[in-house]
Amino acid sequence: MRLNISKVHVSRISLLKAALVAGSALALPHAAFAQDTAAAGQTATEDGTAAQEIIVTGFRKSLEAALNVKRESVSAVDAVVAEDMAKFPDQNLAESLQRIPGISIQRDGGEGRAITVRGLGAQFTRVRVNGLETIATSSDGASANRDRAFDFNVFASELFSSLVVHKTAEASLDEGSLGAVVDLNTGNPLAGKAGLSAVLNMQGSYNDLSKNVGPRLAGLLSWRNDAGTFGVNLSAAYSHTDTLETGNNTVRWSQAYFNSVNGTPCFYSDVGPTGGNPVNSGGGYRPSEACDAAALSFHARIPRYGKVEHDRRRLGLTGSIQFEPTDRTKLSIDGLYSSFKENRSEQWLEVLARSNERRFNLVDPVYDDKGTMIAGTYDNAWVRTESYLRKSETEFYQFGATWDQDVTDTFRFTALGGFSQSNADIPVETTFAYDNRNANGFDFDYSDMKSPVLNYGLDVTNPANFQLAEIRDRPSYVKNKFKTAQLRTEWDMADGFTVKAGGVWRRYDFRTQLFQRDTAACATNGQPDLILGQVTCSSSVYGLPVTSDISRLINLGDAGQPGGTTSSWIVADIDKAANYTNLYARTAVEDLGNNRRVREETSGGYLQFDVKGDILGLEFAGNAGVRYAHTKQTSTGYTAGVAATVGRSYDDWLPAMNIAFYPRHDVIVRGAIAKVITRPSLGNLNPGGSVDGFNYRVTFGNPFLNPYRATNFDASIEWYFAPQALVSVAGFIKKIESFPVAGTYTATLPQLGLGRDVLGQSTPAYINYDPNQEYIVSAQVNGKGATLKGVELALQLPFTFLPGILTHTGFQGNATFIDSSADYQITGPAVSACTRNPTTNACGLSGVSAIYNNTLLGVSKKAWNATLYYDDGKFSIRGSVSYRGPFSDATSATGNIFEGYGSYTSVDAAIRYQATEWMELSIDGNNLTDEYRYRTNDIYAQRNYENNHFGRTILFGARLKY
Repeated sequence: MRLNISKVHVSRISLLKAALVAGSALALPHAAFAQDTAAAGQTATEDGTAAQEIIVTGFRKSLEAALNVKRESVSAVDAVVAEDMAKFPDQNLAESLQRIPGISIQRDGGEGRAITVRGLGAQFTRVRVNGLETIATSSDGASANRDRAFDFNVFASELFSSLVVHKTAEASLDEGSLGAVVDLNTGNPLAGKAGLSAVLNMQGSYNDLSKNVGPRLAGLLSWRNDAGTFGVNLSAAYSHTDTLETGNNTVRWSQAYFNSVNGTPCFYSDVGPTGGNPVNSGGGYRPSEACDAAALSFHARIPRYGKVEHDRRRLGLTGSIQFEPTDRTKLSIDGLYSSFKENRSEQWLEVLARSNERRFNLVDPVYDDKGTMIAGTYDNAWVRTESYLRKSETEFYQFGATWDQDVTDTFRFTALGGFSQSNADIPVETTFAYDNRNANGFDFDYSDMKSPVLNYGLDVTNPANFQLAEIRDRPSYVKNKFKTAQLRTEWDMADGFTVKAGGVWRRYDFRTQLFQRDTAACATNGQPDLILGQVTCSSSVYGLPVTSDISRLINLGDAGQPGGTTSSWIVADIDKAANYTNLYARTAVEDLGNNRRVREETSGGYLQFDVKGDILGLEFAGNAGVRYAHTKQTSTGYTAGVAATVGRSYDDWLPAMNIAFYPRHDVIVRGAIAKVITRPSLGNLNPGGSVDGFNYRVTFGNPFLNPYRATNFDASIEWYFAPQALVSVAGFIKKIESFPVAGTYTATLPQLGLGRDVLGQSTPAYINYDPNQEYIVSAQVNGKGATLKGVELALQLPFTFLPGILTHTGFQGNATFIDSSADYQITGPAVSACTRNPTTNACGLSGVSAIYNNTLLGVSKKAWNATLYYDDGKFSIRGSVSYRGPFSDATSATGNIFEGYGSYTSVDAAIRYQATEWMELSIDGNNLTDEYRYRTNDIYAQRNYENNHFGRTILFGARLKY
């Protein structure tokens, strides 16, 4: 073997950072790449002379810089690069990441929030900001993020210069990811021009569903001395958006007994067939074909339409100071602050069938061939309107320092340290419920499963038809803290042979707490209400009187509802109702079942060998090494008010190898194999538990869960067949050796050592407490593994071979196909044929626990995106289409087998015009087709969980540069 690669006195990571910030071609260390880079800058004529240099600007410049990053790396890397300061290609970091092969995103409120890499969800991806691992959580979406997932919507995209996705592991790369390590990089002042640079970006954001316009502002100041030894930059970004989400929801489907079906009573007042008159609670079951069919079918638990408003404000600040007194020494200090505030308000009109079906009289039910009750009428139904408000704020801040030092011509080190903290606080999470518990004539029709007809049998705009039955407030917070110290060293032992070694210490602290001010208005007949003590509770008085003084009228607007659907109703005015009930003066009680803490202290190191050379004329580059990680973990949780703390530790040795061959100057063949881990989900480590008094479920954690451990195999071939062009094929296999799965069993609360006090007072289980009631107990256990395999295809092609203005056009696209398989233990539905209880004659509805095979949760079998663009340096336009196929994201509940999302297609566009040397005009359109997000319940029956849309968003403005 002949080693013929010259020494490079900066690390590959430094090369990548330099290219990312500069947005230009890398100084590549081997001759073949250098030749091709030269070809990208000039075109050879027939006589061998160089033609005029091609100047690449705009969107094409960012594509070229990202392509250079990919080519330079030995491991599998993809990137998104800003073409200039405060000019990231997309308005959201997650939206940019979905352009990378193998990455799909999850949206909330119409914005990208979390990513899935090669089929593995957000908890399997580690994120670093300026080289420091961190977690940013928010309370956006239907619930707060209380796990390891990173919320990309916390940050303004203008604050970053690049995103780098490491798809294969290296010994020198931080552990903790089965999917990918994502680097978010802010600006580098020494990479800019000498003197002062300034950018101001001003936009307005319009949503056609909410009809609101909000500001989006970003600015950057950067200064560097003439010698290039000292630089500083500051950036700031602010945006305010007010978007609307409208649609329908079922909150899952379930099986249950009804009081009567088509006039046939389903119960007697006494146990047995000779009992007395029918009643709507208690009594013994009266078998009949009609009652059996209704009980065994699946009906919507809470059929409803509603609207959700997302009022969001983001503020982001970054600062960086760099000092390079000599060619051998470089010091960097970076800081980042982000504030993300959201007021999320929801208004729903619904029937609360959940746990209340026993009082309903069912008329004219219609069933499909999948056991679903798709239409019918409810009499004596429980109609509810809900008004919900959640005020939340996420504050993220990070401070880090880096020292890069070339000790000699062959030995160098990087010392890195810093801390970060993410606080997701919810000071207000309030719900007011208006009830009418004996409404007649509620008609529902789910023949069109996505857009049902829901028509109510009473005037839901009249306050006199409702009582204020329940108030809730559940403030909470989630806190994540990281402290990191790391040392990396590199020693060029010979030409083309480098030894890398380093050590790391990291401490991660997680804590979440939740409090409650909940109460139902009435708990016991004959007693005063529990809110104000002003009314005496009875069978007909279950709440306080509702007046127009504390209410407001809701108009649904465009929710895709068909004709005949009730679209106006009253809800509580949150501020007025809170004052009326003194809600916020009530003592907040700590919800210990949802409070927990985890501390992980990680220490370890790595040894890696990098080699470059040729074998029999075939150039190659590779790295191989091993990483050691010692994890010390402490978990604290509560059950029934008693705290439990469990400590443990474990060790992992993680070998990794990457190899790249260069059979010709424009072709790279890569391969990789590595042992990887992802530490268990934070919620699963809870040594405590919680009790659900609505669904009769108990959930316990398991602090002794093993990490997810896997062996990853990767191979790819890339052909850079023209300047700025690429066609590639990549294959991957992830053999997950340890995969926590849910285990379930049934038990009563006394059997679990629990009592009525662990139940919420407003839950049916508390109100109708029965010590013999069986609960489904769920806990995570170490299960057998799973396998995931897939293929990525990518094409990047500028149409420089076309004539005239078409030479400025181009295409970027990719597709990912994934196959995965895993076994899950799920309590499914009761059998379709009635199995009677010998005492009560009732059909058994407790469900059957069984093993079901499905794809891994969060995995779409198919995803693709494509971008077509025109960019001549003065005017540019591009259109993008992103598609993600259907996927399951949870094992579900109430007898359903998995739940997840249908396919989703997003169409976006952007236009730029360079009006002057210092001013650029822009217009962007997101979700131009106003795609609905459809969530399904039960993979076999494909029942509606929710179907909603968020409208189109148009951004328009100008960018000024000095």
